[in-house]
Amino acid sequence: MMSRFPLLLMLLLPVLLAGQTAPEMQQVLNRLDRLEDENAKLIAEIRALRESLAGARIVSSASAAEAAVPQSAAAPSATQPVDERLSVQETRVNELSRTSVQATQRLPVSLSGMVLFNAYLNGSSNGGSQNPLIASLQKSDSGNGMSPRQSIVGFRYQGPTVLHGGRISASLDMDLWAGSANSLGHLIRMRTATFQIDWENRSFMVGQDKPLVAQRDPASLAQVAFSPLTAAGNLWLWQPQVRFEQRFRLSHTSGLRAQGSVYQTSEPGAGTVSETYGTFASARPALQGRFEFWNDFGETRRIEIAPGFHVSQSRVGTTISIPSRLFTADWMIRPAAAWQFTGAFFQGENAAGLGGLRQGFTDLSSGRFVPVGTAGGWAQVAWLPTSRLNFHIYGGQESNRPADLLPNQITRNLAYAGNVLYRLGPNVRVGLEASQVRTKYKSGEIRLVNHYDLALAYLF
Repeated sequence: MMSRFPLLLMLLLPVLLAGQTAPEMQQVLNRLDRLEDENAKLIAEIRALRESLAGARIVSSASAAEAAVPQSAAAPSATQPVDERLSVQETRVNELSRTSVQATQRLPVSLSGMVLFNAYLNGSSNGGSQNPLIASLQKSDSGNGMSPRQSIVGFRYQGPTVLHGGRISASLDMDLWAGSANSLGHLIRMRTATFQIDWENRSFMVGQDKPLVAQRDPASLAQVAFSPLTAAGNLWLWQPQVRFEQRFRLSHTSGLRAQGSVYQTSEPGAGTVSETYGTFASARPALQGRFEFWNDFGETRRIEIAPGFHVSQSRVGTTISIPSRLFTADWMIRPAAAWQFTGAFFQGENAAGLGGLRQGFTDLSSGRFVPVGTAGGWAQVAWLPTSRLNFHIYGGQESNRPADLLPNQITRNLAYAGNVLYRLGPNVRVGLEASQVRTKYKSGEIRLVNHYDLALAYLF
């Protein structure tokens, strides 16, 4: 049917042109000539474009293949027999399987961590520790040395989506701090381990981590085996716990994170006498809550403020219960891109089970236990002038009520430090830090210990 249309048009064309004048007919013929020329040019351009695209695809495919093949391997030619090409491909697959890190469940696992080398010098009240947390009453030789004990090895796992779109992730971090300080006596120690499911507005986590009410840390390459300012205002203790978080968006620049956890405390037995030590419960469940409000002021300014609480009971035997009650707060204020202020505060009683000074309660007389009143906190000022160079000044203190303490226990532990961190390369850091710990005992004696550290870290 369609093939008859041109023939019909040719038969009718003389009739149609008969009604036209000579000039009008000439215009029609000129238009037809121009249309034919334009169509011919368009067809030629389309053909040239197709040839150009085909050549680009060939060059691109050849370049990609050459980039993907190692220098020692030759690309299989299309003219090679099929058996030879299959053999080459199998060899490549075997090489990749030998050089890649794989999980047994065929899901992505990444290796992370830090090779950290510290050269340090301590004052005479160091208590024989590489990183003294308190100044000891007993004098000792000034400690100095070099050690890689604070190096960290970690694994990160990203799993599939489950349970209505929840994204699974997990992490495990270990270091070499356990064992002795001898260069051949290092043992692997687990630091943190978490398994988490994240939805759009909520998260669920089980594992071992810092207390929910003490999420922040000062920045340091000198104090890594323990969180900086441990026993001086930073409740750091990594313990098993279960967490839940619900996120609320208040506006396009502000929001609220409501968090709750069941945390397993690590109770110290320092306040018990020998008659009751055998009935002391070294671990107890605790309830913690944290409510973080945040607000963005443009791209470089932000504020985060989070009040919280901790509630638990220390137990001795079946009848003695000592309360642990804490009010907490932490914050982060970034008024400009190059400045940041962070810190935390706590006040209450019996904070030893979260990583405070290990004197949470005291047996003042036979069977009369009292919780030790406590208050503490820390703050840090960070100046970040460039992406390579960072400066930090931080300090903290924990004070215990003297009336609740035994002789020779600590009434106040104060620590402060300053450091400079420089990025030598994308994953190489060097740090220089000087710090001092001042410890006051109930007897009135004050001891101090200085700590100087030069650190070199390779991140992977």
